[in-house]
Amino acid sequence: MSVKYTKEHEWVRLEGDTAVVGITDYAQGQLGDVVFVDLPDVGKKVEQGKEACVVESVKAASEIYAPVSGEVTEVNNVLSKEPQKINADATGQGWIFRMKVADKKQLDGLMDKAAYDAYVKELH
Repeated sequence: MSVKYTKEHEWVRLEGDTAVVGITDYAQGQLGDVVFVDLPDVGKKVEQGKEACVVESVKAASEIYAPVSGEVTEVNNVLSKEPQKINADATGQGWIFRMKVADKKQLDGLMDKAAYDAYVKELH
């Protein structure tokens, strides 16, 4: 499954019935050095476009929004000790949480890589 993107700079990758969520490389670059990740609780119900958790950097705290609705099934506990993994590998080892997706049709409204890259270009 390809990765989908939001205008708030989250990415989501579907793996079977589970979605893996994180922030984009662009987002981590804008934040600067990530120093703390307030991970969501496993079992938390999240709603598309609403705050799921918070990432704090040396510059600011930034809300991470759920790209789709569902329930958090796992969090990347490594980030509690090594939040800089988001800076080093935002779309790999820096994933933030996994979730069970309530409605896969919500993914259709998100951007693919080409559309996201074009969107980011417009921001400059």
